[in-house]
Amino acid sequence: MFTPSFSYALGQAGAMAHAYRRVSVETSIVDASPHKLVEMLFDGFMESVSQARGYMRAGEIESKGKAISRAARIVEEGLKAGLNLKDGGRLALDLQSLYAYLTMRLTLANIRNDEKILDECASLIDPLRQAWKAIGPQVHQGVN
Repeated sequence: MFTPSFSYALGQAGAMAHAYRRVSVETSIVDASPHKLVEMLFDGFMESVSQARGYMRAGEIESKGKAISRAARIVEEGLKAGLNLKDGGRLALDLQSLYAYLTMRLTLANIRNDEKILDECASLIDPLRQAWKAIGPQVHQGVN
């Protein structure tokens, strides 16, 4: 059986692990190239959608909502906000439309508790994510 001091120690260890992860992510962000930052946004989106799917299956409504909200914030405040609409031409406009659609679909997935919509969102982002990762070596060669 757990004693209060043992439970406290477990809680403290969890808090320390969370702090370590947060510091690690912050360090990664500081050291990351712009290309790497976008890659991290794509990865964070996919991770959030995956977590939302798991929470949905487990019936953990609050956690599901938080994970979907995180995915939507990544789209709106990261990917969409980072578009260069002035110089990006048709591609930037198409991505802006896609990101608006994704935000709408994520909201609907949350309201309807619909895993298929989450799958759709992941399937729309994954090709972009894979293409972005594939051009990474070329981008880094161009920097040197």
